[in-house]
Amino acid sequence: MVKNKYPLPRIDDLLDQLRGASVFSKIDLRSGYYQLKVKDVDIPKTTFRTRYGHYEFLVMPFGLTNAPAAFMDMMNRVFHKFLDRFVVVFIDDILVYSRTEEEHDEHLRLVLQTLLENQLYVKLSKCEFWIREVVFLGHVISASGISVDPKKIEAIVSWKQPKSVTEIRSFLGLAGYYRRFVEGFSRIATPLTKLLQKNVPYEWSDARQEAFEKLKKALTEAHILIQPEPGREFVIYSDASYVGLGCVLMQEGKVVAYASRQLKVHGKNYPTHDIELAVVVFALKIWRHHLYGEKCTVYTDHKSLKYLMSQRELNLRQRRWLELLKDYDLTIEYHPGKANVVADALSRKVAVELRAMFARLSVSTDGGLVAELQAKPLLIQLIREKQLRDESLALHVQDIAEDRPTEYCFGENGILCFKDRIVVPEDAELRRTILSEAHNSHFAMHPGSTKMYRGLKEEYYWIGLKKDVAEFVSRYMVCQRVKAEHQFPSGLLQPLKIPEWKWERITMDFVSGLSLTPSKKNSV
Repeated sequence: MVKNKYPLPRIDDLLDQLRGASVFSKIDLRSGYYQLKVKDVDIPKTTFRTRYGHYEFLVMPFGLTNAPAAFMDMMNRVFHKFLDRFVVVFIDDILVYSRTEEEHDEHLRLVLQTLLENQLYVKLSKCEFWIREVVFLGHVISASGISVDPKKIEAIVSWKQPKSVTEIRSFLGLAGYYRRFVEGFSRIATPLTKLLQKNVPYEWSDARQEAFEKLKKALTEAHILIQPEPGREFVIYSDASYVGLGCVLMQEGKVVAYASRQLKVHGKNYPTHDIELAVVVFALKIWRHHLYGEKCTVYTDHKSLKYLMSQRELNLRQRRWLELLKDYDLTIEYHPGKANVVADALSRKVAVELRAMFARLSVSTDGGLVAELQAKPLLIQLIREKQLRDESLALHVQDIAEDRPTEYCFGENGILCFKDRIVVPEDAELRRTILSEAHNSHFAMHPGSTKMYRGLKEEYYWIGLKKDVAEFVSRYMVCQRVKAEHQFPSGLLQPLKIPEWKWERITMDFVSGLSLTPSKKNSV
């Protein structure tokens, strides 16, 4: 059999046609396939035999490989004049949409007249007319925007713990249908998608259970997405890390869609600059139907991308991507970590990670006040960039990617951690910045080396931390000059008393480090 290649419409494209609509009518055909006759010459091809006799289909049966494409072709030809004006069709579902009630009256009359002329029959119990909010293709559509269908979310929330790879694939397939509503979908689902890889044993760990529950919760809290208006400027916020790529498309401060994906194996070998550029290319490709021909601004926390168009030396990968970027009316702007915050429309529980820098005072076990250094957004961004450039950390990243036993892990913002402590790369300037912040900031109160080390080791990890703290404190001149002395001052040198009798006082000189004698001695 020759497969019919007639394209089914993309659901995202259909939903984009509904921008500005406020009145809807949904029409469902009665047993739609049975309303399409089979050609006389093709009727024998539908033959089947039972114990009751020999039968042939006169109308198109359900289950044929070409049935959806053939029926979609017929529906598009029937409603050709109205498509993308006020009618959206997907197989046997017809949605009539209008901006005003007056328009809807005329639009609905034309659609019903067309159905009558083509002898297509509807099922009245499944039809809805003159409504302000409609459920279509698993989405709730209204003048406010698009949201997820609560009935579909109920099925996801009530999903029991998967017992096999097949069940995980089914769960991710249903949840992935609504990934445009979830910020960082791929990052959340990473522990689950690893089980879909070949030669990976099925082991349900605490991390996978947490990802399973977090994904269900994220879908129940999904925001309403707006329908973008052509001619108005788009804004993209992008971010990249070892975990994957993430971006959000906005218009006039409201979210249009989220998008994310995990880094491929070869992508983890990219330098920092290329990874940050990759997320911009990813956003432009996935939202091309929105962005092509429209003015767009991309905000990134990687400053060098701002000067990408004027760089003289580019590698082959960057040149290829630059050709794609030139197809768009695009401006790349730099926003530092703490400024690259999507406003209220992006406020979720993870937004705490992006709050402005602060130091939190807490009471220590001995009753004194200590300054507990909190990772600042700018500092975290700097550490993450240094991690990407540190080749010595690549092995630990590979262990995490291949799910091998390791004490290293990724934090919520994609930063590499060791036992929940941020790993600081081998960068003298970066480590000096952290030590300085912990010692002489407004809240640190110049602690001694022991107290400073105890505070730092709760947040940060690098080999030789204790030694570096001791050296930093001992060389800090302000402390050496100002701090009070807690020991009695040394007195003047006192001469020894003159002995009154021989052998009353004996003095000796030792010389060591000499060449070994035959008896293995090296001192006199």
